[in-house]
Amino acid sequence: MLQVFNELIQSSGIANITFGEITMIGIALVFLYLSIKKGYEPYLLIPIAFGMLLVNLPLGGLMSEPTSASDGGLLYYLYQGVDLGIYPPLIFLCLGASTDFGPLLANPKTLLLGGAAQFGIFFAFFGAIALGMTPEEASSIGIIGGADGPTAIYTTTQLAPHLLPAIALAAYSYMALVPIIQPPIMRFLTTDEERRVVMKQVRVVSKVEKILFPIVTTLFVSLLIPSATTLIGMLMLGNLIKESGQVPKITETLQNSFMYTITIILGITVGAKATADIFLSTTTLTIIILGLVAFAVGTASGVLLGKLMYKLTNGKINPLIGAAGVSAVPMSARVVQKEGSKYNPNNYLLMHAMGPNVAGVIGSAVAAGVLLSFFG
Repeated sequence: MLQVFNELIQSSGIANITFGEITMIGIALVFLYLSIKKGYEPYLLIPIAFGMLLVNLPLGGLMSEPTSASDGGLLYYLYQGVDLGIYPPLIFLCLGASTDFGPLLANPKTLLLGGAAQFGIFFAFFGAIALGMTPEEASSIGIIGGADGPTAIYTTTQLAPHLLPAIALAAYSYMALVPIIQPPIMRFLTTDEERRVVMKQVRVVSKVEKILFPIVTTLFVSLLIPSATTLIGMLMLGNLIKESGQVPKITETLQNSFMYTITIILGITVGAKATADIFLSTTTLTIIILGLVAFAVGTASGVLLGKLMYKLTNGKINPLIGAAGVSAVPMSARVVQKEGSKYNPNNYLLMHAMGPNVAGVIGSAVAAGVLLSFFG
């Protein structure tokens, strides 16, 4: 009886757990705390954190590859959609159906803020090159600065698939932690007077403009940068479906059930690649640091251009909206709204911030297309 009990203990996860796995479980629990208790992007962080938790439980085999003796783990098969670059375009399709480009069309100059925020991508790219990484690896790391998980995954699958687990985890972690990372940068670069600026309501955009925008954008970007066609095409298709008004059931599906389904599968499989041997390595830590630098520089670049526009328009532009130029939709726009309302309770910046926010989505996809055209 004692022998059976000993064999049971020896074959349990308790006897086989390593220090690295304990560390990763601890990190997963912290992420779960931030998402559930603090409410930091729970739609992303809960599945990512739980994927991390599951894969670091010893002997679970959820990410095991198929062998002659085993069919492989569930999450291994779900991860193929990440590995093959299938989920990111589908996320863009859903995102397009959920996006209103009206604020951007009503105030086209906010497109510049979305462009400025992509500077972080190229800053991190050259930083990675300086550290001895290949152009393909540097491109994949730099794209984290766009705070766009699907774009980062798609780019990495094309250029540096061996870095995919670390980059996917870093990109989605920073997207989820936008409310923590961005506010200090925004406050450091702006004055109380600038943060209190109330922006006036912009013009109403016609339905014809909203319908033509995805068509014209697809043609222009795809003809100029063919490698950006997959992401831009899916984004604009989703938006055209929404703005056409002819297929409300499809629009509703893309905005809700399909989006949430893809998000939870993507989140849990991204988290499931955060094993101790991958996550607790010098390469991964370098990627995480460079990704954070890229995201911080992107945020700062958007705010600094916002300050310039504040000066040029005699105080009509609130510089805070520049922080929304990173394409973390709509998280960064909500952060802008929250920060602005702290200094002026009557300030409603959300719709103004959505202009650079959706411009950032286009900007990150275009930046990815440029990198793919050079190094793909």
